[in-house]
Amino acid sequence: MADYKNCMECGADLLADDIAIHRKLVQRNAEEFYCIDCLAELMGYTRPEIEKLIKYYRESGQCTLFREH
Repeated sequence: MADYKNCMECGADLLADDIAIHRKLVQRNAEEFYCIDCLAELMGYTRPEIEKLIKYYRESGQCTLFREH
């Protein structure tokens, strides 16, 4: 069952950016997600590095996952 509310590792509440960056970096059609902190640890990044990627994708306007609604 899809869980769009909580991180599959730590159980933290998920925000739209958590879901979008997981789909961008892990699997586009994912139905379970890591929060930014758990994703960073899993991929060997820091939280600020992941946040920088989110900012880049949002500002580029090229990725539909990060468009403002």
